[in-house]
Amino acid sequence: MKLPLILLIALSALLVSCDLGPDAPRGFSLPEGNVEKGKLVFTKYQCLACHSLEGFEPASDIVDNPELSIRLGGKSTRVKTYAELLTSVINPSHKLARGYRKDKIQQDGISKMTVYNDVMTVTELVDLVTFLQTNYELVPYQRSKYHAYFNQ
Repeated sequence: MKLPLILLIALSALLVSCDLGPDAPRGFSLPEGNVEKGKLVFTKYQCLACHSLEGFEPASDIVDNPELSIRLGGKSTRVKTYAELLTSVINPSHKLARGYRKDKIQQDGISKMTVYNDVMTVTELVDLVTFLQTNYELVPYQRSKYHAYFNQ
């Protein structure tokens, strides 16, 4: 009987310690964005110079950088949350893209992506992230098919 009580107390203490006080993200949210305006932001900041997105081609005046064409959108077995996309835009070094040569996407551990924090408005950021999120498609995880093995 004492072990479950001790576990309950330990679990409660662990949950309470997860609250970071004034630094906790609890309650934080941004207003809903506009997909069409986000598409315009995507074009305005020439995201296609370094990213690819199905159904979008860079305009003729954009300097295309084929060596640094990080894919956005598409099918994924994992949900790309609003918070993850937002963090990727405002802090590109937070989590670097997988599947690309490190020397192509980073320098000294810092993402080569331009940081737009001082030029992009909050409204533009919200619209951009809303637009990006609509370009991801959640694909259910496919479980492995195992054959029945019989002992003889």
